[in-house]
Amino acid sequence: MERRWYYVSLVAVAIAISYFDRQTLPVAVTAIQKNIPLSNQQFSYLGTAFLLSYAVLYVVGGRLLDVLGTRRGFMVIMIGWSLASALHAAATGFSVLLLARLALGAGEGGAFPAAARVVAEWIPTHARSTAMGLINAGTAVGSLLAPPLIGLVLLHSGWRAMFVLSGALGLVWVLWWSLSYRPNNDTVSVNTVDARVAARRMTFGEVVKMRNVQTFVFAKFMSDSAWYFLLFWLPKYLYDARGFDIKHVSYYAWIPYAASGIGSFMGGWFSSELLRRGCSLDLSRKLALGLCAAGMPVVMLVSVSPVRTAIVLFSIAFFCQQAWSGLIMTLPTDVFPLTIVGTVAGLIGFGGAIGGAIFSLVAGRMLQIGFTYATIFIFVGTFHLIGFLAILAFAGKIRPLRFTDLSTGELV
Repeated sequence: MERRWYYVSLVAVAIAISYFDRQTLPVAVTAIQKNIPLSNQQFSYLGTAFLLSYAVLYVVGGRLLDVLGTRRGFMVIMIGWSLASALHAAATGFSVLLLARLALGAGEGGAFPAAARVVAEWIPTHARSTAMGLINAGTAVGSLLAPPLIGLVLLHSGWRAMFVLSGALGLVWVLWWSLSYRPNNDTVSVNTVDARVAARRMTFGEVVKMRNVQTFVFAKFMSDSAWYFLLFWLPKYLYDARGFDIKHVSYYAWIPYAASGIGSFMGGWFSSELLRRGCSLDLSRKLALGLCAAGMPVVMLVSVSPVRTAIVLFSIAFFCQQAWSGLIMTLPTDVFPLTIVGTVAGLIGFGGAIGGAIFSLVAGRMLQIGFTYATIFIFVGTFHLIGFLAILAFAGKIRPLRFTDLSTGELV
């Protein structure tokens, strides 16, 4: 395998582990509740705790990666979240679970900024959305493996063993990464160096003030409000509204996650194919994003559909969401110099995690006071469309920023 794609595969494995780790709690929640009682509101607090620390460390992690470099930065990040995952096994009450979720979110916050840096370092523009799609497909692999594997461990070893296993997987990956990954400095042109130098001189505040950064952050805020609700609440919805038990969740919950992995790859491939056929970078990204957003409203029909149809509708939504996610996280590599790619990707991820945290609280409160899942699905079906319209209206043209853009203050 060519070295650049080997590194892409290595990062995809890390992303798979991260999504496996974060799914252990939602899938194992009924087993955990036999030892630690959890209300709907407390469950929403656990999701929010993860997302708040995830959001903050997205920004910090992105900046850390730009300072330490991809190799060392990713090692630090992965060690932190692996230990945090194992910490769940020591929980004897809600407070320890809450602390563990905070720590897990803090560790995982740097994963996608690191992925963006690997893509920016190693992958040419025409293949970047494909590479990010493959990396993002790791989210599906982790989520796909979680229900059956966690169900198997729950039935034979208990929920605490599951968290120990997930932490151990991450530490094994750290060893693999440290022995394998090296930065790429072979394809840096004079123009690229000039742009990177100009970007390095920008303060964090100057990056935040860029209109296209703000627009990408808002779009991710909207889309991840939907995604994290679907990700964290799907197993619980199947338990609560459809009467599933652990065995049934293990049988069926993997299907939407499989669709999300296909969507991750297909969204990136489609955009790359448009580029290869001569379309502009701007059209190639925006057309793909628009098609993804157009598919999300199907989730509004879930509550009025039979179980099998509901699983199909969830699968369509997961497909579109993860195609969208890979594309939106490709944009920093398309537009910004490597020296601030981690920072921008971190800010975009911060917006997504904050959106997910806020909507998780709102959804938990709505269910607590008597609203149904049907009402929540109506909101979820609109969020990507709002984000896409913002990109069309305010992001400007998707193109690499030049030295003159960064040095003269003409920041779109």
